[in-house]
Amino acid sequence: MAFNHLPAGVHDALGPLSVLPVTHSALMAKNHRSDRPPATASVRPSPRMVLDRLSAGESRASRITHTEHLPPREGRHAVWPDRIRSEVIAAVQDAGIEHPWAHQALAAEHALDGQSVVVATGTASGKSLAYLMPVLSTLLDGSEAPNGRGATALYLAPTKALAADQRRSVKHLAGPLGNAIRPAVYDGDTPVEEREWVRQYANYVLTNPDMLHRGILPSHPRWSSFLRALRYVVIDECHTYRGVFGSHVAQIIRRLRRLCARYGSDPVFLLASATAADPSVAAGRLTGLPVKEVADDASPRGEMVFALWEPPLTELHGEKGAPVRRTATAETADLLTDLTVQGVRSVAFVRSRRGAELISVIAQERLAEVDRSLVKRVAAYRGGYLPGERRALERALHSGELLGLAATTALELGIDISGLDAVVIAGYPGTRASLWQQAGRAGRSGQGALAILVARDDPLDTFLVHHPEALFQQPVESTVLDPDNPYVLAPHLCAAAAELPLTDEDMMLFGPAAEELLPQLEAAKLLRRRTKAWHWTRRERAADLADIRGEGGSPIQVVESGTGTLLGTVDAGSAHTAVHTGAVHLHQGRTYLVKDLDLADSVALVEEANPPYSTTARDTTAISVLETDVEVPWGQGRLCYGSVEVTNQVVSFLRRRLITGEVLGESKLDLPPRTLRTRAVWWTVTEDQLDAARINPEILGGALHAAEHASIGMLPLFATCDRWDIGGVSIPLHPDTLLPTVFVYDGHPGGAGFAERAFHTARSWLTATRQAIASCECEAGCPSCIQSPKCGNGNDPLHKRGAVRLLTELLKGAPDTAG
Repeated sequence: MAFNHLPAGVHDALGPLSVLPVTHSALMAKNHRSDRPPATASVRPSPRMVLDRLSAGESRASRITHTEHLPPREGRHAVWPDRIRSEVIAAVQDAGIEHPWAHQALAAEHALDGQSVVVATGTASGKSLAYLMPVLSTLLDGSEAPNGRGATALYLAPTKALAADQRRSVKHLAGPLGNAIRPAVYDGDTPVEEREWVRQYANYVLTNPDMLHRGILPSHPRWSSFLRALRYVVIDECHTYRGVFGSHVAQIIRRLRRLCARYGSDPVFLLASATAADPSVAAGRLTGLPVKEVADDASPRGEMVFALWEPPLTELHGEKGAPVRRTATAETADLLTDLTVQGVRSVAFVRSRRGAELISVIAQERLAEVDRSLVKRVAAYRGGYLPGERRALERALHSGELLGLAATTALELGIDISGLDAVVIAGYPGTRASLWQQAGRAGRSGQGALAILVARDDPLDTFLVHHPEALFQQPVESTVLDPDNPYVLAPHLCAAAAELPLTDEDMMLFGPAAEELLPQLEAAKLLRRRTKAWHWTRRERAADLADIRGEGGSPIQVVESGTGTLLGTVDAGSAHTAVHTGAVHLHQGRTYLVKDLDLADSVALVEEANPPYSTTARDTTAISVLETDVEVPWGQGRLCYGSVEVTNQVVSFLRRRLITGEVLGESKLDLPPRTLRTRAVWWTVTEDQLDAARINPEILGGALHAAEHASIGMLPLFATCDRWDIGGVSIPLHPDTLLPTVFVYDGHPGGAGFAERAFHTARSWLTATRQAIASCECEAGCPSCIQSPKCGNGNDPLHKRGAVRLLTELLKGAPDTAG
């Protein structure tokens, strides 16, 4: 029987929090200094005072396992680079910025020298101004050209909201420059009638990788004048381009560079990230170019208090009688309610769309009991909303109309939400980089800031709140991406050939793997070689071959059955687990039940309801080894890395009581299986090792299964992933290895680099896994150590002590070079 776990669809790392209020925009007043305190400082309690109020009472105080204090830091100014136009300097000074920080000036100098550069400084350190100084100055130069369009610049953001926010900021900053700077957003929400104006007249186009891939590059003849004049490409929040998504974006950037060369331009790339390890290496891998690094943060930072918060155990018992902690969802809803009552402007970051909706609903219900006027001052913000809903929420957040927001990572990035006092993070977001990015959203107006990490009932969360050094004394993770992944590269070669026939000279741009793939693409009748070039042969759009966000096809439309109203969308890869028949679906604070999921027509029909439960899908998984790339002896055992095929099927769903998480029942589902070819790390043990670890056949399955669950939970400490990016299978006798085997695999076609990272850090990774299990207080296993929220086998069987003994024996044979 196989036991599986499937993936779903630091002080310097935190960086500065500016010391005075932000006006209009996050990029405007980062550098503004004054002897006067903010106007609201007298009514704003300190972060320590806010935390004391939240933790008042013995039961609440005991939930704080650690408090970290990040002291304020002074800033270091520099002089304006002499090649920046005086009009640009004057406009920036009008916005309240007298002098740039040293890192801003250095980055601008690199850009003006024609060198691609990555600015990797903390949240709210003014990275936007670092790249806007040279961009605006160059665009202003170009506006005076006697002929032609003049210089242009392209801005890439991972989300539509961030691009729209940056346009507002640029428009305000460039206001004194008149019509010389013409910023415009070009994305899926841009009205058709505006698109032609953007192509012909905008000189600063703000978009996202999706629109660049599907809209701009395939239509490059219509963008020829823009591309011919392209001087700068800004890539904001570049740390988000990791894994398979990052690999796709790397190839999109190579296609952009190829077309620019065709039109005679060679743009400089300006990248920004608040949280990145080895930023120049990651930026070089993303762009395919040498990139200068500016990482010495010279901006000031306000005080931050960061608390680790563990919900208490309840009297309830879960699967196999395991003790159950109060959910992070319920705890976060309480904290958001209390912060709102205190008048503290806050955002609660939640991992799932459903969680964001649920927290806002619970907070609104509790606020209604205190003061009904506060109910409308809390809302949810997540992906899948319609454009008008997103824009309205962003405006309400900017204006201060909203006091509290429960948000997914759609709001994690550099959208200006200045004025926040506190951030509550419901569950470790998967990486230290994302944790610090979310925490840094508070304090952006210069006041002190409070951040609280609320632990979920999960091995990694439990480990972290009791081992604060793993958060506060470790650097952020390296960005993992693999542009040579054949599942990524092949469709982009087709897209590139459709844009311009591929030649031998292009192979250097796309990397060594490209040449090997071309004959395969020809055999598949996707490309055809004519004379010296490869051509796209089909009538379909080649760009449609690449699913850059790994969503697995067309999004599922969520439609209200009674009215036909489109509520939003769910990506195809999540449909089986999120909107299966019988699922509970939350949207804008309203609860719906899914009546029917029609995969053929990509529609989920829902009706409004008010069930007293949430739903969680269950699945089964089988795995086979296709090819073993590396095999390393670990004593008698083996550690391996290679290619596998995973077959998964959602078979049922659980109904869980709201707030407590108590299981109310299980219903069967009839959904088709899905197959995934990907990369995996796996380890085997021998009979002798089992004997030494006192593992008999009766507990072997439970020991392997428990070790698998815990290792998946711990891998995010060692790779830029979260547990939903990866999956696992454990089998007492696997047909390919003929031994007890545990697999951990990437949840993306072709792999994402996470399993490879696990292979190279295996000793440290599995040592931490063993420690997490052994140090848990529970008797026989719980969600804090070996139980998994996504287990397809109902967390049965599991054997906690057997897992500890098994990992102890395995690690005895780990070579010194194994991580």
